[in-house]
Amino acid sequence: MPQADAPRTEAAPRARLRRWTEPRTSRASRARLRWWTELPLILLVYASYSAGRLLARGDESGAVDHGLEILRIEKALRLNAEHPLNRLFTREAWLGVPADFWYASLHYLVTPAILIWLFRSRAVRYRAARTWLMTSTFIGLIGFTLLPTCPPRLLAANHGFIDTMAQYSDYGWWGGEASAPRGLGGITNQYAAMPSLHVGWALWCGVMLWRYGRTPLAKAAGIAYPLITTIVVMGTANHYFLDAVAGAAVMGAGLLLTPFVMRVADRARTALSARFNAVLGARFARAPGASHGAGSSIVSAGCQTSTGERFPRQRESRTGPRAEPGAAPTDAGDGAAAAAR
Repeated sequence: MPQADAPRTEAAPRARLRRWTEPRTSRASRARLRWWTELPLILLVYASYSAGRLLARGDESGAVDHGLEILRIEKALRLNAEHPLNRLFTREAWLGVPADFWYASLHYLVTPAILIWLFRSRAVRYRAARTWLMTSTFIGLIGFTLLPTCPPRLLAANHGFIDTMAQYSDYGWWGGEASAPRGLGGITNQYAAMPSLHVGWALWCGVMLWRYGRTPLAKAAGIAYPLITTIVVMGTANHYFLDAVAGAAVMGAGLLLTPFVMRVADRARTALSARFNAVLGARFARAPGASHGAGSSIVSAGCQTSTGERFPRQRESRTGPRAEPGAAPTDAGDGAAAAAR
């Protein structure tokens, strides 16, 4: 018996993951998705995310205190991956420069590419994957609002961190203030470090590549991409290790909430569709002439017809010599009925 139960026990985690990442689709969710409705939705969510980051700047001294508190917690837990990685990236330009490009660019390239790939080749799974990503993004935005956190690169120099993006700013398109384009660093929220959505989005991409990639290379990329991103965000002094952990936790929370969000969206879509159809039907019913002629037997200026009549008042007998060949008695009118008697 224990041998028979072992495969079932090992398969349970995979079954739970499949249940959450592939929720049952209702009739509303099986409706075909269109790119001209998906693109504005994604742009709206990203615009909300960017605007929220700008609005949730928080107090600078409070953000610094939060960053130092994270360092104290990591020290108590004997976690110190940021310092050695940051020293390595600062000392070795051949590692630091690609890491800065990775941090500044791939966040905005790989995630949309995975979304497009899912939309085109995995349309059945796309909606759940997109909902998971968007739900997690909004949760991350709540984290930025409630817990503004100073990243390691903005702490005082005595804490031992060097901003590699400022050090290597001559190599890339970013400025010395942030990963934003030159001149735009002042309008970005540099205290949105907790949680790290760089790590969260990379984890989402990794799960999609591992789950739906058909080649070993795609599955390997699904493992490598979130791991390298986690190393990069710490080595460039943009995030603490606990920021990365929080980013993964946010994605987990979004995954758990995805079925609920999809059900709510389906109900809202069904209610809006019913409301629209009711309004459209009411307007059509009030349209001039909408009900004229429905089920009426009145034809030709008020003359009524009965069963067997081809024209109004056509009741002459057709059973005589001039009758049509093969005419049925019912076509003959009253005269044919009398002859039959």
